[in-house]
Amino acid sequence: MTRVSNPILPGCHPDPSVCRVGDDYYLVTSTFEYFPGLPVCHSRDLVHWERIGAVIDRAGQLPLDGLSSSSGLYAPTIRYHDELFWVVCTVVDLETEGPSYNFVVSAADPAGPWSQPTELAVDGCDPSLLFDDDGRAWAHGMRLPAEPLWPEQTEIWLREFDTGSRALVGPERIIWRGALAGATWAEGPHLYKIDGYYYLLAAEAGTHFFHAEAVARADTVTGPYIGYEGNPVLTHRHLGRHCDVTGVGHADLVQGPDGSWWALHLGMRPYGGYHYNLGRETFLTPVTWEEGWPVFAPGVGRTPPQVEVPFLVGEPPSHARAGAVLPGDPRWTSLRGPADAFATPHGDGWLLRPSAATLEDQTTPAFLGVRQEHVDADVTARLRPSLEPDEEAGLAVRQSERSHLRWSVRRLADGALSASAVQVVGGEAQVLGTVPAAGDSEGRVELGLSIRGQEYRLLAGPAGPGQSVVAVADGRFLDSVSAGGFLGVWIGVYATANGRPSSSSVVVESFTYDSR
Repeated sequence: MTRVSNPILPGCHPDPSVCRVGDDYYLVTSTFEYFPGLPVCHSRDLVHWERIGAVIDRAGQLPLDGLSSSSGLYAPTIRYHDELFWVVCTVVDLETEGPSYNFVVSAADPAGPWSQPTELAVDGCDPSLLFDDDGRAWAHGMRLPAEPLWPEQTEIWLREFDTGSRALVGPERIIWRGALAGATWAEGPHLYKIDGYYYLLAAEAGTHFFHAEAVARADTVTGPYIGYEGNPVLTHRHLGRHCDVTGVGHADLVQGPDGSWWALHLGMRPYGGYHYNLGRETFLTPVTWEEGWPVFAPGVGRTPPQVEVPFLVGEPPSHARAGAVLPGDPRWTSLRGPADAFATPHGDGWLLRPSAATLEDQTTPAFLGVRQEHVDADVTARLRPSLEPDEEAGLAVRQSERSHLRWSVRRLADGALSASAVQVVGGEAQVLGTVPAAGDSEGRVELGLSIRGQEYRLLAGPAGPGQSVVAVADGRFLDSVSAGGFLGVWIGVYATANGRPSSSSVVVESFTYDSR
């Protein structure tokens, strides 16, 4: 059986970019304020993906401290040329209403280490690279024009890239402004040279419901680029908001070992109304060529729920998750910086040191999380908290610093432990329920989370039928439709001293994530 289910990377994996080197494929996605940034995944069949490293993975390599949620690392592109892997990307600061800078890094081994970033002196975001067969390299990206003709108009720029100096050289050319007059947010551009033509693939209409992918081609890399009469070549906006997958776009093309062509792109799976807590995920769609133009999902016209992959290696992945998430698991991420400032591996779990920072702060709080990858899931954390009064630790379901759910244990002034469920919506906190949190004979407290669609149940007591439901939260406030931004949900453990220095510790004996 060679049929595989979409998405191929569930959970928040937006803006995928892919390159092929021999029989191997390498993929990167956006990570915004999460660390390590820009995970690098490897595959032999475009279906089974293993995380082998990250582009931004060490302190000081690229500071993210102070950036708000959904700022940070946007829309990377990965390419291979002359025995080096190259990644270009943008750091965006939403609070300053513009990108901080574009940068380029390289590595001989895609697992790392990657070089220190070199800034590219150009405005805008979503940079990409084309290494032409004449030895020249071309950078291109998106930006707002100085004098837009309509609101949210963007333009695609092109300049030569000198690989030795890692600088843009030569004149700049504007090669695209969208497939239609009035088109908004022409972005995520990628150039390819295929059968003598230069093809420009670009998204437009914004990375939400109206998202679409368009294509143009030219005889020379500098243009002029002529749009395809059949644009858009990929969109689901005509299928309505009740479609199982919406917002498809931001695609990158790659060729299979049998000569077939494929697009990896983002999309969202709404549920419980038009909400997509899992964020923008990575999908795989077949592409054919007719009269010199790409046809996405031929004969179907939409990203299929299942896709036939004739060169699949082994059995199709199930994407099921069950059991403990151990310290060495690459799914663990922190916020804006390395976790070693507050976390140390401890058996099957972690030793957390409460930070002065809270989950509301735009810095690196003591938080370790994994992406929510399933509509239905069960999460359990077993803690041994040694806390001072007003310190707290527990489970967090995070969309942003202004929208998240905390299920935490706090030390009261009289020394007793209390467990509270708190939801933060738009920066406003509301207590949903509180119960005593007496630990067992060894001081262990167990906190559970049962997710069924948009219902997030917060459970107290040992895992099993005896657990009591302390509160039920409506998860629709946790997705980007309600909260804003571009992220899916992360679930993890945290510890905070709520603004004060601390010498306390919290042993996370185990953290389990089971899909249903």
